[in-house]
Amino acid sequence: MIEARWLFNIGFDRIKVVVHPQSIIHSMVEYVDGSVLAQMGNPDMRTPIAHALAWPERIDAGVDSLDMFKIGRLDFEPPDPGRFPCLRLAQQAWQAGGTASTLLNAANEVAVQAFLDRRIGFDAIPHIIETTLSRASIRSADSLEVILEDDAEARRCAAALIDGQSYRRVGL
Repeated sequence: MIEARWLFNIGFDRIKVVVHPQSIIHSMVEYVDGSVLAQMGNPDMRTPIAHALAWPERIDAGVDSLDMFKIGRLDFEPPDPGRFPCLRLAQQAWQAGGTASTLLNAANEVAVQAFLDRRIGFDAIPHIIETTLSRASIRSADSLEVILEDDAEARRCAAALIDGQSYRRVGL
């Protein structure tokens, strides 16, 4: 959501989040004439990485070709706020502006790594993010220095929460 807002320079009122369980369609853009273009491919991060590394050329990413017959169907559903609490947090961060999205991203990266390391459960991720956002001071994102400082601060806060330590903002 936040990426789409900045990539296309549009407000959230024009962005729709859709749950697509097969993860084949990665983005869709609707044009004023009602037509929709979709970027589709197998759910494999090697594709966007190869695209970014070779831009503007295309290189073989080692990903199998998309077999629509094997997929069989494409399903879509609206997001359930209970199942996707981080969606609400992303909306709040965007509305808050400034470094809120930086804080959200940093806390998310720390929490996801802790989950992958089996230090926290999956359902702890939104709690870590929300608590970090509530304890952080959102500042104007007017310099790279401020953004990097707030990123580091959110990472320290999230790590302390994961380690079960109390956290007090220091310095900034």
